[in-house]
Amino acid sequence: MRWLSRRTPKGLYARSLIIIIAPMVLLQAVVASVFMERHWATVTQRLSAAVVQDIAAVIEVIETFPGNGDFTEITRIARDTLDLNILVLPPEPLPPAAPRPFFNILDGVLSEEITAKIGRPFWIDTVGDSRLVEIRIQLENHMLRVFARRNSAYASNTHIFIAWMVGTSLVLILIAVLFLRNQIRPIQQLAAAAEGFGRGQSLPPDFRLRGASEVRKAALAFIQMRDRIERQIEQRTQMLNGVSHDLRTVLTRFRLQLTFFSDSEDRRELESDISEMQRMLEGYLAFARGEAGEDVGVLDLETVFDRFRSEAQMKGKNLTAAVLGDPTILVRPDGFTRAISNLVSNALRHAQTVELTARHEGRWLTVTVEDDGPGIPPDAREEAFKPFVRLDSARNMDDGGTGLGLSIARDIARSHGGDILLTESTLGGLRAVIRIPA
Repeated sequence: MRWLSRRTPKGLYARSLIIIIAPMVLLQAVVASVFMERHWATVTQRLSAAVVQDIAAVIEVIETFPGNGDFTEITRIARDTLDLNILVLPPEPLPPAAPRPFFNILDGVLSEEITAKIGRPFWIDTVGDSRLVEIRIQLENHMLRVFARRNSAYASNTHIFIAWMVGTSLVLILIAVLFLRNQIRPIQQLAAAAEGFGRGQSLPPDFRLRGASEVRKAALAFIQMRDRIERQIEQRTQMLNGVSHDLRTVLTRFRLQLTFFSDSEDRRELESDISEMQRMLEGYLAFARGEAGEDVGVLDLETVFDRFRSEAQMKGKNLTAAVLGDPTILVRPDGFTRAISNLVSNALRHAQTVELTARHEGRWLTVTVEDDGPGIPPDAREEAFKPFVRLDSARNMDDGGTGLGLSIARDIARSHGGDILLTESTLGGLRAVIRIPA
């Protein structure tokens, strides 16, 4: 069962076709076997029995009225009345038996009938001429050679039944394919719309309620859910913008008040605390707000990587960057750039050498950031993704850091339908891999 499960189609369209076609094929096989067993074999046996009875009557006439060796009248009667072409020849040995065709039941049925009704040595050929059957029977003083029409001894109209059966099956399968395609298409469009919504894309212009009633209900529920989520995101964004404005106003007032203080160590410490509060506030708001409000657009990875090269050069670090495949991708540009920037900034902060590689193949994009820094222990890598968690030796720690860099990066990657994986780098440090559909 496990072997069969691995090889059966996974798509709903293919499975639906199997559900329709498999019983149809099974039914046709049963009907065909019953027909072959009951109709074809029975009709062939009765036709062969009638031909053998005619041959037996001819033999009876030949042996009862031998005459002077002139069998012209008997030949005429057999041809005109019995539809048999016969030749009465001098005695001669029978040809060697020919191998029987595997799929031809005429040899077996005809041989059984001759053995039962005539009981004399015989030889038959049902292969030589497709329209005729040759039968040779050894008599006491003669060799009887008979040519009978194949359709007189064989149910030759079987192909008509098979043609009708196959033809109707193909018509039914074609109808099933057309109807199933129309029923499956709304489900596929709903799945594509849900996937696109997860990646921040708008509804396709041709998306509408269609299909069966259950599919329409599911599509309507998705649209309503999407509207609720968008309203919640909009309300949260407005609230965060208001909070950000109010807090920034307070911090600005603090800065203005500090300008009236004389330059001293206490003033510099307060200014440092205000700057730290400003940075922490920006980090908290960025994590809470996310990038859900940004529209999907085209991003050129070469341009982004050039900026990272310049940043590494200013910091005196070694950074190599390469793009394999198409450098243009369809993402939320600011959000995805920030996700990569968080990983690269962490790597530059804790390592001297960084390797940045983007591989765009098919519909998947993989961005790998490797470094030679201290890395993160395997048992603490998942913990490093949690928001506001600062590990003792974590890679995302810095002076006054909030522990949100990896959390924001993973949140952005997952909003694009992908994820981030942390492993050990070949350089000795940490390897961060972003994989998203693009």
